Amino acid sequence: MKVEQIYTGCLAQGAYYISSEGEAAIIDPLRDTKPYLDRLAHDAVQLKYIFETHFHADFVSGHLDLSHDTGAQIVYGPTAKPGFEAIVAEDNQIFKVGKVSIRVIHTPGHTMESSCFLLTDEEGHEHALFSGDTLFLGDVGRPDLAQKAANLTKEELAGLLYDSLYNKILPLADDIVIYPAHGAGSACGKNMMKETVDTLGNQKRVNYAFNQPSREAFIASVIDGLLPPPAYFGGNVAMNKLGYDHFEKVLGRSLEALSPDEFESKAKLFGALILDTRAIEDFASAFIPQSVNIGVDGDFAPWAGAMIIDVQQPILIVADPGREEEVITRLGRVGFDHVLGYLGRGFESWLASGKQIDRVERISAEQFAHTVDLGIDLVIDVRKESEFLSEHVEGADNKPLDYINDWIGKLPRDRHFYLHCAGGYRSMIAASILQARGYRNFTDIIGGFSAIAQTNISKTDFVCQSRVSKK
Repeated sequence: MKVEQIYTGCLAQGAYYISSEGEAAIIDPLRDTKPYLDRLAHDAVQLKYIFETHFHADFVSGHLDLSHDTGAQIVYGPTAKPGFEAIVAEDNQIFKVGKVSIRVIHTPGHTMESSCFLLTDEEGHEHALFSGDTLFLGDVGRPDLAQKAANLTKEELAGLLYDSLYNKILPLADDIVIYPAHGAGSACGKNMMKETVDTLGNQKRVNYAFNQPSREAFIASVIDGLLPPPAYFGGNVAMNKLGYDHFEKVLGRSLEALSPDEFESKAKLFGALILDTRAIEDFASAFIPQSVNIGVDGDFAPWAGAMIIDVQQPILIVADPGREEEVITRLGRVGFDHVLGYLGRGFESWLASGKQIDRVERISAEQFAHTVDLGIDLVIDVRKESEFLSEHVEGADNKPLDYINDWIGKLPRDRHFYLHCAGGYRSMIAASILQARGYRNFTDIIGGFSAIAQTNISKTDFVCQSRVSKK
């Protein structure tokens, strides 16, 4: 028996590869299926089943492409209603893969079809639980995403999640290995540990969800502090449930190199968003007017999903030469299939054409500390609230980047302000959106709060918060 976790850090997502005696199963695959196909070929095994723990919201799964390419059957838990051929399993139904077995455990709460998969090894020992978004390490799945689909409140879904955990998961043996669908950084939970594998016994000790005095206390704790989900979640659920184009087809039509004239023409004709994925320093020094910067060397896909509201949005790519396919692949993971092409030869071709460029005004943290008047000047901190509460510039205004579409219209246009995040990645996203919306009255602080904290500027006292972002 072979069990492998295939973890993608950008999405904080875990897929799983299981093989035994010439057969294999894959659980919760990403859309770009090459890593799984490569493993199948290397091990000379036949993919028998593709298990889906639920209809995912934060990424587009690779179940359809894998099934198309291998002939494997797709398996969902009870109550699932996929728009394509699949096995909708019964609770406790067992599937054989070589000499191991996988039992479906229906665990509604995160969504109604949510299920865990219990792996029993060749000796008949219950070895591992693939817990999907039902049970994370240190957390559980949020119960607010399926309210409309289930016609239930988040409180009612949280109650179902309690029943699933306490009646079906808690009685399992302590030595069972827990393999969750996500880790720290995912928007599918709020309190996940940085580890990606643990034992059920340890989770019984350290996971707050297993240590609530009552069902009512569990519900209150699980729904407390939930933030609004990213805008792209609904579009991804629909794609996972109803179907989508094969990813090779998406790549084929998206990997079109465009001249500056062609690029400019397509942007105007289709109302395309120009997405510049270069490093923040390169973008700030020169970029195509109206373009939005989300650097590929960061949490690219989640931020693209959070900033681009509609997965149907036409997109044109500016990328460092040679990285265009990577960018398109990572966009496809979160459902953005409408890439119209990319700027051939990168941004240098735009510069060589003599076309108009724009820049972001920036200063160092030291310059900021020497010039800012905290009693008068406006400082916008786009970090998450927990980061802001941990420590911030005295008098700064916290406006998390996640909700820029809610607050951008409230910023003054007749008063200068300073902009920063933790290290510069998020504030450059914000700066690009601000300039695309016509704001010119701000200055970005190089290095963000990490650099500001090294100056003598007045700051609030440090208060420890969990999982403070570094970017």
